Amino acid sequence: MTEDEFDAFYATAFPRLTGQLYAFTGDHGEAQDVVQEAFVRAWDQRREFLLDGAPEAWIRTVAMRLAVSRWRRARRWLELVRRNPPPQHVPGPDPERATLVAALRTLPEPQRMALVLHHLCDLSVEQVASETGAPVGTVKARLSRGRAALARELTTDSTGGAGSRGGAGSAGSSGSVGEGEREDDRVR
Repeated sequence: MTEDEFDAFYATAFPRLTGQLYAFTGDHGEAQDVVQEAFVRAWDQRREFLLDGAPEAWIRTVAMRLAVSRWRRARRWLELVRRNPPPQHVPGPDPERATLVAALRTLPEPQRMALVLHHLCDLSVEQVASETGAPVGTVKARLSRGRAALARELTTDSTGGAGSRGGAGSAGSSGSVGEGEREDDRVR
């Protein structure tokens, strides 16, 4: 079967086969998917396809087998979920983690990224540099400044102070020049 003959066969057989598989599966989208997959598999064998004498039957058989296979896979998944149901209540993050995340949000993004990659993802300084595209020295400076700013933020929060979110001396974007705000690794 040539490509043109296969295209003509596809154009005439696809709607008919999809209708038949829709009756079998009860899901029009699923029927289209399995018929399409069967045609994809037939494409590789199109040269010998007419020799079988019943190319539409071959496509229908493959599509039905695909539908049954998908149905079995879905049934196994459903049985697995029924045996191991998800927990009814998933607890949220503990207060300490929430405080840490809130404090991290006050840091400039490059420092926050370096701290998270190094301390939470357990990447080495060299790996952080590779992942962020920054020189190793810059990553070390970001880590140092980020830890200092984070310590100030957490100390202020834990002592019940007013907090430094957006205030003077914070590591955020308040406009004043302070430690941890400079990206060019210079402190004034």
